Amino acid sequence: MTEGIFIGGGGAGYTEAQHLLLKYANRHGLIAGATGTGKTVTLQILAESFSARGVPVILSDVKGDLSGLAASGSDSFKLHDAFISRAETIGFAEYAYRAFPVTFWDLYGQKGHPLRTTISEMGPLLLSRLLELTEAQEGVLNIAFRVADEQSLPLLDLKDLQALLVWVGEQRKTLSLRYGNVSTASIGAIQRRLLTLEGQGGANLFGEPALELGDMMQSDDQGFGRINILAADQLMGAPRLYATFLLWLLSELFETLPEVGDPDKPKLVFFFDEAHLLFEDAPKALVDKVEQVARLIRSKGVGIYFITQNPADVPEDILGQLGNRVQHALRAFTGKDRQELRQAAQNYRDNPDFDTEDAIREVGVGEAVTSMLERKGIPGIVQRTLIRPPSSRLGPIDAASRADLIGQSPVAGKYEAAMDRDSAFEMLARRAEQAAKDAEQAEATEAETETAAEREFHAARRYSGSRVSRSSAQRAPRSRSGRSDSIGTAFAKSFARQLGTRSGQALVRGVLGGLFRGR
Repeated sequence: MTEGIFIGGGGAGYTEAQHLLLKYANRHGLIAGATGTGKTVTLQILAESFSARGVPVILSDVKGDLSGLAASGSDSFKLHDAFISRAETIGFAEYAYRAFPVTFWDLYGQKGHPLRTTISEMGPLLLSRLLELTEAQEGVLNIAFRVADEQSLPLLDLKDLQALLVWVGEQRKTLSLRYGNVSTASIGAIQRRLLTLEGQGGANLFGEPALELGDMMQSDDQGFGRINILAADQLMGAPRLYATFLLWLLSELFETLPEVGDPDKPKLVFFFDEAHLLFEDAPKALVDKVEQVARLIRSKGVGIYFITQNPADVPEDILGQLGNRVQHALRAFTGKDRQELRQAAQNYRDNPDFDTEDAIREVGVGEAVTSMLERKGIPGIVQRTLIRPPSSRLGPIDAASRADLIGQSPVAGKYEAAMDRDSAFEMLARRAEQAAKDAEQAEATEAETETAAEREFHAARRYSGSRVSRSSAQRAPRSRSGRSDSIGTAFAKSFARQLGTRSGQALVRGVLGGLFRGR
């Protein structure tokens, strides 16, 4: 077995074998080209080759046709003769049909095992990107996460975050003094974005049991690395959700896996299809995070391969870290297209046998301009390469076959049933219930106190109702206000009857207290 994986044939007559050295496979890579030029087949043959070398693979199936990796190619396939002819042309003597071990995953739980993470694991930075929050709104979200940490409120699913934001809004005056302004407008905007995310199926992403990364880094009993296929055809309807989830997965790998130095082959290879979705309108903080992950994760044995139509979709700082490149044809219909084509050609080490810019424009379907890292990590001279044919089925498998494979996978039954353990939603609900009980008890205590005061009032001196003649020499004692106690008492009783409320009774007690003190 060679120390590299066979990509195809280059040079004169396509007879020179082109290999991607396993030792440098964790130096990342790029698969680029216009629609219909063969990017998906290149992704398929790379996934097959890494799996055959015992390297687990993670990839997303955007168009729904990569499930064929789980089935063997067939002599009856319409392109069988073309595949055999190409294998002979490029000297691929080991070419044979076979299936590869596949585990299917699906965020919606329909075409694979459910994929979940928790709100806490996603974190405020990626969640802000997912929700497209403004800087002020992101600040409020960071405050909410800080409060959850300080008060030991687990954030597992969307309802936990929604309940926490309600609580933050209720406590905004206190929190604003400590953390800065917490506006109800920002909270309302975040809640609306969460509602939209829920409508897009985002609620399926958050919850438990959360994904264990080890389940994506398995091999079968023959030593082949398992190919983890994320069903993304439906997920592409929410492109920001798709990109954010894959970035989260990549970040989790970076934060979880141990350092392995410079391994002989990768521990895992991660293919990021439709990579432009990750970088479109991305804030600088997010791009910096991707750059950091790409720069450092290779020492953990992980290779990242971005797949996109144009290399210009990838920021320069990240593009410069992609050592292994397969460039399918680019079309140049406009001035901008020609400029991007010229820029793409400048990313390669020149070959004196042809002009790189012309080659990128002229290569046919299934052919590409390639450059792989050579000894000591030096970029190889660019070659026009005829890509090898796939060993697995070209095209999707049927729903029944997929269901059988899902039922037989090593993680069958582990993630299917969702859990809803005690978390922020339940804890805050109990707090609100206890606060309501305390308020009710305080009101009852106040009512008892008022009842005692009323008894004292009714037991006090009452006005007899008899008139005192003008000639009487004895008059009732007068208070400092110049009014008699009997008149004050009658007025108070009349006033209390008219009001018939606690506030009125409290006012009466105040009036009586003043009158009695006046005596």
